[in-house]
Amino acid sequence: MTAPIKVGLIGLGEVAQLIHLPLLADDPRFAITAISDVSPSLVDYIATRYGVSNRHTDASGLLADASLDAVFILTPDHLHADLLEKAIETGKHVFIEKPACLTAAQLEPILALPRRPGQVVFVGYMRRFSRPFLELKRRLPPLDTIRHVRIRDIIREAPFFVAQTRNVFRPNDVSPDLIAEGRARTQAILRSVMGEDCPPDALRAYQVLTGLSSHSFSAMRDLLGPPLGVRYAHQHKGETVIALFDYGHFTALYEAVIDDVSRFDAGIEVLTQTQHFKMNYDTPYIRNLPTRLEITTSSDKETGSEIIGPVYEDPFRIELDAFRDSVVNGTTNKTSLEDSLEDLKLFAEVGRHFR
Repeated sequence: MTAPIKVGLIGLGEVAQLIHLPLLADDPRFAITAISDVSPSLVDYIATRYGVSNRHTDASGLLADASLDAVFILTPDHLHADLLEKAIETGKHVFIEKPACLTAAQLEPILALPRRPGQVVFVGYMRRFSRPFLELKRRLPPLDTIRHVRIRDIIREAPFFVAQTRNVFRPNDVSPDLIAEGRARTQAILRSVMGEDCPPDALRAYQVLTGLSSHSFSAMRDLLGPPLGVRYAHQHKGETVIALFDYGHFTALYEAVIDDVSRFDAGIEVLTQTQHFKMNYDTPYIRNLPTRLEITTSSDKETGSEIIGPVYEDPFRIELDAFRDSVVNGTTNKTSLEDSLEDLKLFAEVGRHFR
């Protein structure tokens, strides 16, 4: 039996507590060996709950641990570029939550860093590992038969769902100055793309792209290939985003709305002359909610529908399988840094329309 992959986690906030820590703890093929966070109370809480003796309040100590096989970077986005560079330089395998960086300018020099042979750097785009998505990709008709694609993220954000379903430890010992510094750094990074005179709503819309929309852009590229360009994009008050992607003979419409209606309506629809493919995603913050793919086919005389699912398998778990497979067996990693760079370029192109 292959020895467990020894993992260190940097960042122990909501996504770590709700998703990655439980999955890793449930999987005997992994061992949570070290943890790091700027909050001492959060480090102590997680260390006690998961039985981790190797604990740090500075990521550099964790990264220097030669016993670790892999590092999971689960911090706020503005820290990703620095930590990613340092993690790659250690030679460890890296799993980093999306977005790998906030801008292409941050990521491009990291792509030039030398890597140890076989070193895996994996970006967490779990929607691309959902079974219905993989089935949609397998059954997708020829691109030249597609008439229209609709991709949507019409959601309420996580806190509403999390408050009713899971306990998250929220520390109160992080310096207000450190929090303010992180917000200021995030704004500076966003303005490096959007311009120093960019209005706040447009900055917020770009941040929506790097967070929520990154899943959809990545899945769109996986399914359809890269678009020829962005025909049109518009944002309203920062949390409504519309974009039209040019695929030559058809257009992919993307729409995102963040509001306070308690539902999570995310998915992809593909239309041809005679078929309608429709798949959904539910909120990832409630584990194991089902996804499904519905295919409606019509002829001159009849119509029929086929439903694949509901599928209750957690796409985060399938994603973890894929990460391990790349580490242990050298399987091709489809959510690589090189792949994620294409999303960052699309964010910038959409953002130009916001200005």
